[in-house]
Amino acid sequence: YPLVTGVQTCALPIFDKIRDGRSFCTRRVVASQSDGAILNLEASFQVDETTIEKSTAAFPSGVPKPEDLEESGWWDFLRRRSVPLRDDAPETAQAWMRVSDSFGTDQVLNRCAVTYLSDDLPNDCVITALPEIKKASDEGRRFSASLDHAVWFHRPVQADEWNLFTMSCMNYAGGRGMTFGYVHSQDGRHLATVAQETLVRIRERSEEHTSELQSRVDISYAVFCLKKK
Repeated sequence: YPLVTGVQTCALPIFDKIRDGRSFCTRRVVASQSDGAILNLEASFQVDETTIEKSTAAFPSGVPKPEDLEESGWWDFLRRRSVPLRDDAPETAQAWMRVSDSFGTDQVLNRCAVTYLSDDLPNDCVITALPEIKKASDEGRRFSASLDHAVWFHRPVQADEWNLFTMSCMNYAGGRGMTFGYVHSQDGRHLATVAQETLVRIRERSEEHTSELQSRVDISYAVFCLKKK
């Protein structure tokens, strides 16, 4: 659960061993910086078990292959190729995603990377689901942030391979969008299930102008300080 936006410096993790059982163990981690806690995380781990496997979350039909789509990632570590929106399902966002680094067979690091990638689509599907928010977003009048985020891993994952992320907006109220979706491998295996609540607000014109005015004041003060030196 992200609490506040962190800064680009080290965070202090505090680990709490909640329970160790024969098949499962549970841990809680609170990450803090100088201003206090920025993240509250709970994770459970299970000993591998061989069982019958079945998933009702089928691989979506009609999805273009990643090699047939243009790159839409926003930095070198995150590779993303967005699937065009369907007119009959504007509340659903899809993208092939992977990371540029390889973590080999280390499932902990691979799952951490997939968890990171799964935070990229929830805001998108809330924005496209609601014309009012889409309009405000196009006009630069949208504020958004991740709230609670849960991922359930069902099968081993490789974060450096193209995986299809599908997220849908299930509800929007009180400024919070509830999103739900799946991660599939290229061969159709259901790898993970994702749920996230995301904060998406439309900024009023007065807020926008106030923010712009404050930015101008800050810049003017910085220039004044430089001239004084």
